Amino acid sequence: MTRNKVAAVEEIAVNEPKRVVVDGVAIALVKDSAGDIHAIGDACTHGDISLADGFVEGDSLECWAHGSRFSLLTGKPLNLPAFEPVPVFEVVVEDGDILIDPSVKKAL
Repeated sequence: MTRNKVAAVEEIAVNEPKRVVVDGVAIALVKDSAGDIHAIGDACTHGDISLADGFVEGDSLECWAHGSRFSLLTGKPLNLPAFEPVPVFEVVVEDGDILIDPSVKKAL
């Protein structure tokens, strides 16, 4: 398992998603209002739109194009039109750096 540094915690603004690509996998990073870092697949399963361009609402990320919201905790869609989940990745914060291995999905 190889974790890659994707950003520093201080580079991620609260409730402002940031797109990163790790080993060819697009990931949307979100720091929630509690300061927790979440990493979910960056492509909306309804229209292949970047979720990092969307809006954070509580513990969900909303696709700007069609309004589907995805849980930051489980990746499951919370409303239509999306009905397939996005992957959720394990996040490790070490010395202020955000580390992700895109082959490791978060245990739900």
